[in-house]
Amino acid sequence: MSGPVFERMAVVGLGLLGGSVACAAKQRGAVGSVVGATRRSDVRRAALERGICDEMRELPEVARDADLLVLATPVAAMGAALRSLADGLAPGCIVTDVGSVKGPLCDTLPGLLPPGAVYVGSHPMAGSHASGFSHARADLFEGRPCVVMDDAPAEATARVRAFWERLGARVIVRDPAAHDAEAAWVSHVPHLLAYAFSAGFADAPPSAAELRGSGFDDFTRIARSDPEMWSDILTDNRKALAAPLQAVRQRLAELVEAVEADDPEALERLLGEARDALAIGSGPSASAAETPELPTAEGPGGTRESKPNQ
Repeated sequence: MSGPVFERMAVVGLGLLGGSVACAAKQRGAVGSVVGATRRSDVRRAALERGICDEMRELPEVARDADLLVLATPVAAMGAALRSLADGLAPGCIVTDVGSVKGPLCDTLPGLLPPGAVYVGSHPMAGSHASGFSHARADLFEGRPCVVMDDAPAEATARVRAFWERLGARVIVRDPAAHDAEAAWVSHVPHLLAYAFSAGFADAPPSAAELRGSGFDDFTRIARSDPEMWSDILTDNRKALAAPLQAVRQRLAELVEAVEADDPEALERLLGEARDALAIGSGPSASAAETPELPTAEGPGGTRESKPNQ
């Protein structure tokens, strides 16, 4: 394995994602050292005891001497966090994040940076309904997509890409608007539908819960995610949600109509179309084919805690 991609990484927010970034970066040699910032004293102790962080600092000092800063707070808190520590950023420091909605961050965060620092937005499509530092693990990103924004200088983008690849992620490059539109389809609307069904399940007979199987558990797992975090995500990406929500409404209406009309042929056709739609663009090869080539960079140079993202 070659040397670290970055010499010193600062992580703000040590929840599931921030803690997993720190853990994976240390174990996989992506960084030379890790300094963390978190409001919780128990997490500070645990991060040092587990060897996930080499040092803990207060927010204004956390990024001093770092060549990579990872913002792992909720999206709504990232601007305030960056403002508090921006004066300590060294020239050449690269700032990235794990936020689920990129448009607002790419519009706001670059303007908060001092001269010489660069923002490269990221979104690792990994997580769990379980939250918190106690669930952080080094393999969270293994084989999972991580979307890196294409609107930063090529050298900085290449280093961020190399960082996520070292953590085991499959990197996909998008512009912020495309990311938000696609994330609405593959992550945000599925969460919204899982929450809607789970809310509706309150009207089911109490004994129905005894019949729950793997299908029920698979479908409702993401509805156990943090409501506060997901209300922020859905609100921030509300414009991109309009098209997929309209499409789902239309398809659901067609299915309901076929059921009420006692029309098995129409149902079979609609269900077949739904199954076939899942094959469109599926698999790593399809995403890789749409990912523009970037130069590689493997060497140095150049507050609510975070909750899971999907």
